[in-house]
Amino acid sequence: MTSSSLRARLLAWLLGGIAVVGLSGGLVVYHNTLRQADAFFDYHLEQMALLLRDQPVEYLWPLEIPSRAAAYGFVVQVWTIDGQRIWAPPHTVLPNFTTIGFSTVKTSEGRWRVYGVASPTRVIQVAQLMRARRQQAIQLAVKTLEPFALAVPILGILVWFAVGHALEPLQRLASSVKARRVTALEPLPSAQLPDEVQPLVAALNDLLGRLAGALERERAFMADAAHELRTPLTALHLQLGALARASTDRERAEAMERLAAGVQRSIRLVEQLLSLARQEPRAEPAYGRVALEELARDVVAELVPLADARRIDLGIADAQPAVVLGEREALATLIRNLVDNAVRYTPAGGRVDVSVARSTPDDGRVVLKVADNGPGIAAQERSRVFDRFYRQPGVQAPGSGLGLAIVKAIADAHGAGIELDAGEGGQGLSVSVIFTAAPPA
Repeated sequence: MTSSSLRARLLAWLLGGIAVVGLSGGLVVYHNTLRQADAFFDYHLEQMALLLRDQPVEYLWPLEIPSRAAAYGFVVQVWTIDGQRIWAPPHTVLPNFTTIGFSTVKTSEGRWRVYGVASPTRVIQVAQLMRARRQQAIQLAVKTLEPFALAVPILGILVWFAVGHALEPLQRLASSVKARRVTALEPLPSAQLPDEVQPLVAALNDLLGRLAGALERERAFMADAAHELRTPLTALHLQLGALARASTDRERAEAMERLAAGVQRSIRLVEQLLSLARQEPRAEPAYGRVALEELARDVVAELVPLADARRIDLGIADAQPAVVLGEREALATLIRNLVDNAVRYTPAGGRVDVSVARSTPDDGRVVLKVADNGPGIAAQERSRVFDRFYRQPGVQAPGSGLGLAIVKAIADAHGAGIELDAGEGGQGLSVSVIFTAAPPA
């Protein structure tokens, strides 16, 4: 297990916590037991002395205490009031006469804990060697700690199995994801998963759903592109055949002209397909502040030669300063497609006007409008012209039906709305793209 393993972290914290608490608790219990043992032995010293205080001295003579009793038990001494020892067990070193009550006496054999009690004729002294007391107290403390020594490892084992059982749903989820095929984008099962894992599974399922949608759009795009490219490529093949069969200079010139026009249409179609592919949803678009009126001027200046060649009056009707948040190249593609469509569908001698303006001073919206006086789009067809490769019935101007689809994709990516309406005087088409103005820098 690595340091980044959730199981390892949980086990390290829990087992470490158990070890620290167990050790701390054991030390506290150990010291408390030693203190309680001292109090217990003092109590017995006092009780034994009080018990012997009223007994006659002769009662003590037959009392035989083993010579090693001082190593582990109590010893009794009887003194006269003036400090003469009148009875003592056989022992090499005993504490001397001391004060009434508890005291600690030091001898060459070690320290003694002594309790003395007085009667009218004598003093009874009960003593215990501190070394023996300490040994017995330690034995008692160790016996008290035996349950701790048994419980801590058992608790550690229980924690080990509990962590493994708690993480088992995550392991099943990981195994389920790992076993999936690349094309399997169905939602992950969320049943019998802990509440803490549910948000992760929900986010993964949302991601899988978006990925499935993106792949479906990609498949649809590839199918549509293949279908649309088949027609111009077939036409180019036929035009090459016509060029090969031409027998006169005039026939060859006409065939070359048709072939050049077909190549131009194919180039235009491929350019639009690439532009549309670039507008597919991306994870992190590089948005920045874009001066929309300046960008519109640049695009119009770029397309003026195309408009002049078709005898179209192309110009900027209004250009108020307006800044939006977006991707400059994508917005340039949007304006270029709108203006290019208007120029291509407007007959010679027509007019195309481009304007950038705020809708009202306070609503924070910027409107880019491209209007022409061409044939326009019937009201019942306006909802379909944004579909890929869709062209109005009866339209003679060359095109692939991708221009407005590209505009719609870019507008959606920038959170902008699109409105189609009739041009000035009810003639032609007016396309308005409504952006949200960027906040002040």
